[in-house]
Amino acid sequence: IMLHSTLALSLLLIAVSSNLAMAIKKEKRAPQTLSRGWGDEITWVQTYEEGLYQAKKSNKPLMVIHHLEDCQYCQALKKAFAESEEIQEMAQNNFIMLNLMHETTDKNLSPDGQYVPRIMFIDPSLTVRADITGRYSNRLYTYEPQDIPFLLENMKKALRLIQTEL
Repeated sequence: IMLHSTLALSLLLIAVSSNLAMAIKKEKRAPQTLSRGWGDEITWVQTYEEGLYQAKKSNKPLMVIHHLEDCQYCQALKKAFAESEEIQEMAQNNFIMLNLMHETTDKNLSPDGQYVPRIMFIDPSLTVRADITGRYSNRLYTYEPQDIPFLLENMKKALRLIQTEL
């Protein structure tokens, strides 16, 4: 009987400690409100101004995603963006990331209109890259879920431009 209760107690302790470990782990990963579903592992800046400052300081390009919560195209793109491991990894390591649900006062961020979704790149010299566009001539900076490989190429292009130009 002694052995049986010791075993039961051990199992109970194991169960409690693994639950505790899970709770601690959950505690540590606080819900990432700034990601808004675009990637919880990515460090997001809060404002455009902060993004510009970080881009200049870190010599990384700033990627600005304009989107709206009730836009089905934004939701579809967000899902594809969040599911792309390669994009998530590059966004984490090589970019300053910002997603905005309102327009900025910087007119350079809406050269062809204020539509969503819209993804633009700003290099560390704080130049909005009008030369990094998507596939659609009517909305130059929009991407659709199937354009994720193209967006990835544009991210690589943004990084290459920094190395060659700045």
